[in-house]
Amino acid sequence: MRKRAALNSVAVKLLAAVLFVLLGAQSSLADAGFQRWIAEFRNVAIQNGISGATYDRAFRGITAPDPEVLEKARYQPEFRNEAWEYFDNRVNEHTITRGRQLAQEWKPWLDRIERQFGVSRYILLAIWSIESNYGEALKNASVMRSLPRSLATLAYGDQRRAKFARTQLLAALKILERGDIDVSHLSSSWAGAMGHTQFIPTSYQAYAVDMDGDGRRDIWNSVPDALATAANLLRKNGWRTGETWGYEVVLPGGRKFPAGSMPLSRWASIGVVRANGQTFPRPSDDAELKVPDGRAGPAFLMTKNFFVIKRYNNSDKYALAVGLLADQIAGFGAPTRDWNRPFERLSFQETQELQQRLGALGYYQGEIDGKIGSGSRGAIKAFQARIGLAQDGHPSKEVLRKLRGH
Repeated sequence: MRKRAALNSVAVKLLAAVLFVLLGAQSSLADAGFQRWIAEFRNVAIQNGISGATYDRAFRGITAPDPEVLEKARYQPEFRNEAWEYFDNRVNEHTITRGRQLAQEWKPWLDRIERQFGVSRYILLAIWSIESNYGEALKNASVMRSLPRSLATLAYGDQRRAKFARTQLLAALKILERGDIDVSHLSSSWAGAMGHTQFIPTSYQAYAVDMDGDGRRDIWNSVPDALATAANLLRKNGWRTGETWGYEVVLPGGRKFPAGSMPLSRWASIGVVRANGQTFPRPSDDAELKVPDGRAGPAFLMTKNFFVIKRYNNSDKYALAVGLLADQIAGFGAPTRDWNRPFERLSFQETQELQQRLGALGYYQGEIDGKIGSGSRGAIKAFQARIGLAQDGHPSKEVLRKLRGH
């Protein structure tokens, strides 16, 4: 029996060694293919006005694709955020309080940006928050990575995004060629979004602004440049100075509403009124009805500036989150009607406590960031299973009370 066990052990070790060699050979082949792609793309870059020296500087030391980039590109989560989850993660006590602090800290620059571009400082602060957590994401090595490597990885290894990645890589190399940023600071998200306000390279080329006057359009290290660049995008896409993005409204029961846009006066004539009881200040403005959480949740009439925000990110939820956060940083209240949340909501601090307690029990290994994502939901479900609760993954008061008892 001992002899057979020993033979089995040897066989297992031999198999492991063979697999190691095979996998290593596959990895080497993949790396060689990637290096060949980089060498071949150099000619494309030169044909597009990028010097060989700039190209070589960008790819110095890059010999293999970024596996995390491909993982994120190919295996993005299928979970569809409920409205309450999307907005709770972006519009909360932390993002509001921090936005107000930064409004004071950067007031002189925000004054100048507002005068020059006509875009509300509160909209810019909200975009800054949602895009990079007011710049904190730029300090996170697990989020930010080498831009040339990320885009080359997508161009080489992701057929669906190859054309996009090649275009963005050429634009990024032109940014490097111009001298706006050095290669050691040319970082981005896995998909190539850059800086405090997360611009892809082609959008940077179209809208980047040197607001602080140092000769470089540095959205990575200069907050004035980053916020002015966001303001420039909005202005060039039709932002209306001094106007809102929309209005929370109350819908009359028992009727259907027309799709598309029509004047606010027309909406008022069919019984749609503002939730705060005030009249519409510009009744001739066109507006479109949005109910992101269904008729039982908050309802909004969206005006021109809402659709301008969507030029930043073509998502109704994104544009509404920007608008709601901007209003609350400015001192206006939250929507009068809450989202259809099937539990009692935790505060931002309580959500952090929930994550900490789940981590202490071994269920959660993520950041204590007060945001509920797939890691937090999975940890909550595991804890709920352990104590016999329904496994819904909701960050509820009930779950926190149970955690405090352990």
